[in-house]
Amino acid sequence: MNQSAATWLVLLVAVLAANAPFLSQRILLVGRRDAGKSGWWRLLELLLAALLTLAVGFALEARAGQRQPQGWEFYAAAACLFLTLAFPGFVWRYLKRHRDEA
Repeated sequence: MNQSAATWLVLLVAVLAANAPFLSQRILLVGRRDAGKSGWWRLLELLLAALLTLAVGFALEARAGQRQPQGWEFYAAAACLFLTLAFPGFVWRYLKRHRDEA
């Protein structure tokens, strides 16, 4: 896999992982279905998804060559990017009016 394909793969994984907690009613995406899943569960799932995305990125970077050490600035920027990517799922879950609830 070339570097460009690896970059697109990490971005695709990030978009899907960032929105999954808001689109699914299952606990940790594989557990029991909970109609009243709280926001704390969604935040925990978002944190775990961000860590999973970082792990995929690190694995692809290590496969392509030597993995570079990162400072706190990288992790702060990655967290902000991940929260930005999660915005459509958040809007769909909390800000959009759903017809079945009205």
